[in-house]
Amino acid sequence: MKVYVSADMEGVTGVVDAEDVQPRGRDYERGRVLMTEDVNAAIRGAYAAGATDVLVNDAHGPMRNLLPDLLDPRAGLIKGRPKPMGMMEGLTPEYDAVLCIGYHARAGVLGVLSHSFMGHEIEDIWLDEQVTGEIGLFHAASAAYGVPLAVLTGDDTACDEMKAWDPAVATVPVKFAKDRFAAQLVPVAEARESIEATTAEALRSLSKPDTPTGPRNLAVRWQSASVASHLTAIPGVTRRDDRTVTVDGDMLQLYRMFNLFLRVCTAVTSNPPYC
Repeated sequence: MKVYVSADMEGVTGVVDAEDVQPRGRDYERGRVLMTEDVNAAIRGAYAAGATDVLVNDAHGPMRNLLPDLLDPRAGLIKGRPKPMGMMEGLTPEYDAVLCIGYHARAGVLGVLSHSFMGHEIEDIWLDEQVTGEIGLFHAASAAYGVPLAVLTGDDTACDEMKAWDPAVATVPVKFAKDRFAAQLVPVAEARESIEATTAEALRSLSKPDTPTGPRNLAVRWQSASVASHLTAIPGVTRRDDRTVTVDGDMLQLYRMFNLFLRVCTAVTSNPPYC
């Protein structure tokens, strides 16, 4: 059994503030340890369920947050950016399951460090007219590969968002949002035990996801009309209004194109992706 892990940071055990997740933050180095240990708990659960190969993709911000010397040595690691498929770089149809560790809720909802990919630059995302964020796009793209998303960890708001997309996904709330920068924390040891146990249980009862066929529609509303204007230079991208662009394609094409959107936005605004 081959298991793929996408590791974000805002939904990690103990993390509540930008100071915990941004490289210049005063608690960022501690946040890196917390992130690595949440991932290690998932890796232990995967191997307990019979995994023979685990690949971890560092999917947060600069994408070089995980500490290789503390990471479970049984797992491979993809680190750094840019990556054509961003938060799902390295995933292929050869994998049997996906784990999303440390994920957060979409922009506009009251979750810990909630946003969609770029902090303040993206106001809303729609997939086939359904509002979404990182969780929904990742779920749809992994399903397009034919690989089930088995487990997601994060705050309770992120877990609720995942359940709304797919009730079959096992979720582990490691904190309960009180506001965007405040949460009631699950004790660290308890959270890691839950990640490990839930991962092992979920991987023992996998089922293939439904894989929609045909073109899908992606729409993104940006804070800046300038970003939307620049994106229309990409073939197939049109403007719905001054700040909203839309494009049709198969799900994996859309996910890769969306990562191109992020790079264009970074160039236009000089604001790096937050993820």
